[in-house]
Amino acid sequence: MNKHVMNEAIGETRLDRGTQGVIGQGVDRYEGKLKVSGKAPYAYEHLIGEKVAYGFVVPGPIGRARVKSIDTAKARAMPGVLAVVTGDAIMHSSAQPMGPDVPAMKGEIFHYNQPVALVVAETFETARHASHLVEVDYEPLEGHYEMEGRRETGRASDGGPMAADTKRGDFEKAFAASEVQFDRTYTTPSYHAAAMEPHASVAKWDGDQLTVWSSCQLLDLNVKQIANGVGVDASKVRLLSPYIGGGFGSKLGIGPDAVLAALGAREVGRPVKLALTRQNVFQATSRRGETIQRVRIGATKDGRITCFAHETDTPNAEGEGFFEPSGISTVFLYPGDDRLVTHRVVTTDVLTTSAVRAPGEATGMLATESALDELAEQFGIDPIAFRKLNEPEKDPQEDVPFSSRRLLECIDEGARRFGWADRPSKPATRREGEWLVGYGMASASRANSLMASSAEIEMSADGRATVKTSMTDIGTGTYTILQQIAAEMLGLPLDRVDVLLGDTSLPASSGSGGSWGANSAGSSVFVAAEAIVEEFARRLDVDASTLTLKDGHAIAGNRQIPFSEILKRETLTVTGKIEPGDTSDNTNQASYGAHFAEVAVNVTTGETRVRRLLTVGTAGRILNMKTATSQCYGGQIWGIGYALEEELVVDPRSGLIVNHDLAEYHVPVHADVPKLDVVLLEDRDPYASPLAGKGIGELAIAGVGAAINNAVYNATGIRVYDYPITMDKLLPRLPEEVGAAA
Repeated sequence: MNKHVMNEAIGETRLDRGTQGVIGQGVDRYEGKLKVSGKAPYAYEHLIGEKVAYGFVVPGPIGRARVKSIDTAKARAMPGVLAVVTGDAIMHSSAQPMGPDVPAMKGEIFHYNQPVALVVAETFETARHASHLVEVDYEPLEGHYEMEGRRETGRASDGGPMAADTKRGDFEKAFAASEVQFDRTYTTPSYHAAAMEPHASVAKWDGDQLTVWSSCQLLDLNVKQIANGVGVDASKVRLLSPYIGGGFGSKLGIGPDAVLAALGAREVGRPVKLALTRQNVFQATSRRGETIQRVRIGATKDGRITCFAHETDTPNAEGEGFFEPSGISTVFLYPGDDRLVTHRVVTTDVLTTSAVRAPGEATGMLATESALDELAEQFGIDPIAFRKLNEPEKDPQEDVPFSSRRLLECIDEGARRFGWADRPSKPATRREGEWLVGYGMASASRANSLMASSAEIEMSADGRATVKTSMTDIGTGTYTILQQIAAEMLGLPLDRVDVLLGDTSLPASSGSGGSWGANSAGSSVFVAAEAIVEEFARRLDVDASTLTLKDGHAIAGNRQIPFSEILKRETLTVTGKIEPGDTSDNTNQASYGAHFAEVAVNVTTGETRVRRLLTVGTAGRILNMKTATSQCYGGQIWGIGYALEEELVVDPRSGLIVNHDLAEYHVPVHADVPKLDVVLLEDRDPYASPLAGKGIGELAIAGVGAAINNAVYNATGIRVYDYPITMDKLLPRLPEEVGAAA
């Protein structure tokens, strides 16, 4: 095992020399042909042709209750039914991504439509029909289905990705003494990840060995969760997720399907397939919690921020520690000697909340970036000038330097490209027919993380490389960038590098999540490749720094030697591991960007249309320009949804999620999305990893909704503090008279 710990900044590497010329290039996806031809098997598509059984979930009929009995007789009597699985081991929602424990049923119903049983039958249709014949007798318990009105019961939790409280100085004293005081409350609704591929699993037992094909993001954690849920040692379980149709955080922990499929397969003695219906996915996995966010800012009369507070209330189910960390960027993005960032979890009897794409930033920056825009207006300062006036020189919370921060460059480049100078100077003054037109902008930031990860590179006797790691690809392009890293480091054409992912029998990886996947898994491939280069140099009796690798040949001095000659008919296998070190503590690491939006609001209907959307970002070294840009497009589209459409509606009487499918939970469609523009500036962060790169997958959603909200204000003069910005919130307040038609 060759290990590298990030204790100091990285100097020039083979990636910088670019001998092979593939790193950073927008090459096509490694697995693209398999996907477009339908040959890439997703979780439910394994074991085709084998004799399998099919499962269907029986949902609980109430929001909170104690189960007295479950009558399965009618279901079992139905022809084709093989078994009905009940018991305390049934998971009632997704497992949290912080540890191996799973949320067992334990004889209670904790939220509406939680799984209480599984019907296993010869066909899917039979299992579905028989699920309606299972009768649940229960004792109703008092349930709490709203956060509002119970905020005083909120508790600090240590189960999130940041501390519940982050303080510096005495904010209350500093705020009271501030020359200018800003105090505003923003609310965001509950959201759902709504990944295209539903949570699905196929489970097969071979004696006491369990194999599960499932749609999961963090395999080396998920395999432990499955083992605990089924009641076996993790060494008895192999988990495979070679292709995943989106996760966005909802598959960081396992869904109920993985354990249920395994329990069903053990019961009937044959493999079981279980795919949650779209309604099951919405009701029985996890969601992003709603938030109530109070933002208070103290400043001098000339617009300099002196103190900053961001206080969030958010819900979760009883016993769950995770909270939506809305202040995760607030701690470092803006200045203030006196600071207060808090989170309080209010217990509700609704589906558990967990991480969804950009946990914290996606909701928090809807508030803070709207607040910055409003405060800038109070001062009569352009929003860009206001941000420049308040750009900190170092991390204002921890007093450590930024590893790389090019936020202002992103803002300036975005303003130039977008034409910010043409922004209406006063709200509600530009009209085109029935449409009021406005511009808005917002900053973007996403904290960077490096996670422990390992990968193996096998060099065959003919000089072909195979990268092996349990890392997953959730549609982000992991296959491709790992291929590119290995090819660049080893001097191989892309078509001579293979990649194997998504299998717990391979070296343990960081998994996909938190925008750490590419940097972490990619760095472990880097370390393994460095070790192979060192071995080549040893065999050739030269210094590795003088060795050039290109097109399958080693070049040293006046010699050019093919890899096959160096390997001498032997296979060379090396494992590399990366671990975070001192640089994570000694610097503040984050990706940055800026969003610019043009919107039009119809004066008759209140309808809002995004006409243009530009994102300019920096995230260290871009490993593949095409896949990185694609990730940003996804974030932009999601930001449009959070600004204008998405809202998970919970019935306050029962905890039922009312809009539990894609017919009623509105996400942006083609008609909602304009031509998107993404610009990624050249950057390197030598403190972040050997790759000098940082996460980008979640950066592009952070702040988009606020840029749109700020543009709505510029168009109409209406500020909206309760997301999403729907017609009913604009129509009663639209100005009766506006500027002359353009």
